[in-house]
Amino acid sequence: MALSPQWLDALRARITLSAVIGRNVRLQKAGREFRACCPFHDEKTPSFYVNDAKGFYHCFGCQAHGDAIRWLTDHQGLAFMDAIKELASEAGMEVPAPDPRAARQAEKRASLHDVTGAAQDWFVAQLATSEGARARSYLAERGISEGTAREFGFGYAPEGRQALKSALSSFSEDMLVEAGMRIAPEDGGRENYDRFRERLMLPIQDARGRVIAFGGRILDSRDGVAKYLNSPETPLFDKGRTLYNLHRAAPASRKAGRMVVVEGYMDVIALAQAGIAEAVAPMGTALTENQLDLLWRHVERPILCFDGDAAGQRAAMKAIGRALPLLRPGHTLGIVRLPSGLDPDDLLRQKGAGALEALLAEPQSMLEALWDFEHAAGPHQTPEDKAGLKERLLSHVDTIAHPDIRSLYRRDLLQRFSAFAFPPREQRPWVKGEFRKGAIQRPAPDVMRTLQRLVQGGSRGGFTAAVLAGLARFPDQIARHEEALLKLARRDKNLAPAIDALIEAGESLDSRAVSPISVINGLPALPDNSLFAFLDEGTDPDEAREDLAEAVSLLVERPALEAALSAATARFDRDPDGSMVEQGRLRDRLLALDQRLKRLGRRRAASARTSIQASPVSAESHVTE
Repeated sequence: MALSPQWLDALRARITLSAVIGRNVRLQKAGREFRACCPFHDEKTPSFYVNDAKGFYHCFGCQAHGDAIRWLTDHQGLAFMDAIKELASEAGMEVPAPDPRAARQAEKRASLHDVTGAAQDWFVAQLATSEGARARSYLAERGISEGTAREFGFGYAPEGRQALKSALSSFSEDMLVEAGMRIAPEDGGRENYDRFRERLMLPIQDARGRVIAFGGRILDSRDGVAKYLNSPETPLFDKGRTLYNLHRAAPASRKAGRMVVVEGYMDVIALAQAGIAEAVAPMGTALTENQLDLLWRHVERPILCFDGDAAGQRAAMKAIGRALPLLRPGHTLGIVRLPSGLDPDDLLRQKGAGALEALLAEPQSMLEALWDFEHAAGPHQTPEDKAGLKERLLSHVDTIAHPDIRSLYRRDLLQRFSAFAFPPREQRPWVKGEFRKGAIQRPAPDVMRTLQRLVQGGSRGGFTAAVLAGLARFPDQIARHEEALLKLARRDKNLAPAIDALIEAGESLDSRAVSPISVINGLPALPDNSLFAFLDEGTDPDEAREDLAEAVSLLVERPALEAALSAATARFDRDPDGSMVEQGRLRDRLLALDQRLKRLGRRRAASARTSIQASPVSAESHVTE
């Protein structure tokens, strides 16, 4: 079976080499590469490196070297075609059928490279003619130097519907059409004609630097004529899998440690001329999943630098929306917001490279950009407006596939929303000593009485009392867990008054204070098995707050699981099989929840042992007492 170089390149591009090797070898991150002890020879110090951007592995000890295909053949012992089939299945590609037609198609693709290469040479030559004078003037007006024009391959497509056909007469009409250089009218009644006419031409190249398509820009505004015109998709050119300038930006990004994504070709060229060589651009559309994967192969945090107008910000949001489901640890996007109405080229002209470098040095995180965009999207005068903001934020969060990242986004965005929608109440006039460090904060007497009464008779026993006591001890955490507490109050009406009182107490106190609410002094003695680290004054406050957060989560989850278990049990008569399966699943989750609860207790016990071992005198004194 003949596999074309183009098909093999496409296969390699869709495979993440570290993921393939990582199934058999424990890899460690080392800068932009991965390293490990070489699997091909015995060693104690890692000398085996995997580079996803370059698509190969290399051992500096035994000189083993190869790509994903070579790995499967040399390390896994697969035959060449078996390795190809395994990788193709993983990449979602079909292995070319072993027939003469497939071989002819591979040969045709190679020939199409000849067509686009010849067209590029001709366009460049035309730029130097008298017909190309207007295009040369345009480049000068844009501040593009002759050196930059040569490096990026600017050319010119002259007027005339048959000019390119005459120049490339050695290629068949069918090849010119298939390469996207000529247009065949759909009605078939008219003669084929050149696609690009009277346009400044710019080649689009693949990751190996081969010309695969073109972009053309008109020099004078004409009604009904698009300013920019790209080649159509062809056997060589898939716009959703291509990033303009990647073949230059990839090596530059390894030196700079970043890759900048701008909206268009001219922005890329303006940045390159300003000394920022690591810029790429999508093909006139929003970033696709494949383009994001290409970017993440080279850097962990590509920087989006789109225009400062409304369209540019919408393009940035589309990219964020496309990236959210794909996020994984260590891989994200940085967002640069340009001044309103400016594109990168404008900013460079008006304020110089230093102004752009300053913005690129401090990009926003995706989370910050998401909050800013949605917060600015509409009015927030009414509760309905604010609820709409929260709904939009959480709808974005729900698209994130990675559970830890989704949880962290949800927590941060809800905290921002709470700070915006429920700002701290106006502080009472300061009274000397009232909020001194270590002072006990006192909520309104009726609130305090309600908390004391309901904590003492907590309907869910010692654990509920412990959690409420923990929140009273750390009132700065009440707002953080407000949504979870309200969810619990909706499920357990007996707890609702206690939770309402706790939230009211938190709102009535100094939100910046870290002193406990005075109700903690009125709590009953808690059972030994409910003494958790967050109630121990000897626990580090930050650790205590994290343990408290876990306890709140457990307290909220259990009633929900118990309610779901009751519902599953109730439908046994109607659906016995489904009911039993669901009951088993829910009991497993309850068991896992109990294990988490025990771990909280073990952490408390371990903390106590550590304290005793560290202070034998105190321990002896405690026993004596």
